[in-house]
Amino acid sequence: MSLLVGLMLRVFAVVAVCLAGASAWTMVEANQSIRTELSATASRVESEARSLAWREVMFRGNEGAQARLAFPEWRTANSLRIVGPGYCVTLEWTGDAPARVCGGDPGRKTGEAPGWFAELNTALFGPILPDVRTVTSGRHEVGTVRAEADQATANWQAWRQVSVVVGVAGAMAVAIALLASFAIGHALRPAEVIARGLNKLENGDLSVRLPTFAAREFAQVARAFNDLTERLARTTEQRAAVTRRLFQVQEDERRSLARDLHDEFGQCLTATRALASAVATGSRDRPAVWDSAREISAISEGMAATLRSTLARLRPPDLDEIGLSRSLEHLVSSWNARTATATRRPTFRLDLAGEVDDVPAQTALTIYRIAQEGLTNAAKHGAPKLVRIGVERLDGPEPVVSVSVEDDGGGGIEALSGGPGHGLIGIRERVDALGGRFVAEASGSGGVRISARLPVGAVPELAAA
Repeated sequence: MSLLVGLMLRVFAVVAVCLAGASAWTMVEANQSIRTELSATASRVESEARSLAWREVMFRGNEGAQARLAFPEWRTANSLRIVGPGYCVTLEWTGDAPARVCGGDPGRKTGEAPGWFAELNTALFGPILPDVRTVTSGRHEVGTVRAEADQATANWQAWRQVSVVVGVAGAMAVAIALLASFAIGHALRPAEVIARGLNKLENGDLSVRLPTFAAREFAQVARAFNDLTERLARTTEQRAAVTRRLFQVQEDERRSLARDLHDEFGQCLTATRALASAVATGSRDRPAVWDSAREISAISEGMAATLRSTLARLRPPDLDEIGLSRSLEHLVSSWNARTATATRRPTFRLDLAGEVDDVPAQTALTIYRIAQEGLTNAAKHGAPKLVRIGVERLDGPEPVVSVSVEDDGGGGIEALSGGPGHGLIGIRERVDALGGRFVAEASGSGGVRISARLPVGAVPELAAA
């Protein structure tokens, strides 16, 4: 879950809690208001009845134990004025039948609260009990007043207040939550920019930089990120320069070793073969000596073939003179000739696209070494029928050269990476030193595919420490 979604859920949870609190508070206030109004109605009727009783005594002279008091105004509009809608008052004079009056328009039907709300309201606050008062005149009790509230009307009034308050508060809360979510999303937008920058850095793009953010915390993160990428870019470039220099030294040592092997070991093999031939020519009448000379000559021939193969690996053709394409063609033809007598003869094929002879020297040498290593791995770790080398130049704003070696021999990446050799590691380091990208993966034809993309441009020299 993203941070923005989590914060929005928390905001809406707080809004829901606030709405629940507002609803509970409104229900408490509504029930308290109903009970307060019931008590006030009983007090008003009691006061009115006491006044009527006093007037009856004063103006009509009805006194004594047997005196009967009348209440002619009880069912008039004045009585309806003091009894609110939803409330009923029963006035019982001593010795008379009780008279009941309910407030509001008798023909008008009020609303009805939902059943679940009525049950909840009654369960939480209980039924509304009647308020009973005694009417006195002087020192005599002349009657009783009983004020009651209609439970359905009370539930309707509570529901009406709760629905109004919750409706208004809910609309405001949802609006606030949406605005807060928008504000939070806008405030967290730099986090997305930082995440994209980290993804680019993870993919090897050391030129990525973060902008300056308005928030101080994000601005500090951006400064730290930019400082880190700058130091990492400098360190990577220095390491690449050192690596390029090491490979250059390695190539120089290979050339020197190849020259020494050719000049010293090659000359010795040539001399050994000449002596063995001379001995064999002069020893035809001595079979034992003749056989030994022929065996020495055969061993020398095998050593010479091994020497030629070793020299070919140590010292590639002069790429500056014959070009990269001719060198690759010679490499493929030599592998086809080498496996011509094999039982399961693989076919090595070269596909060239674009002009590849004008790439920088180190780039050309790296391409040649990738092809050489790929052919060796295909023949060593699998049983391919076809090994294809593809070299293509892609021109554009940033021209690159793509090189790949793919086979169908069934060998796995595990065999290449888990073996005792370090060929792929060296190839990867060569490609990284030139600012390219190297990939070793399973091919669609059931074998292994190694590929690299190398930039076509001037290779920076070793930076001074």
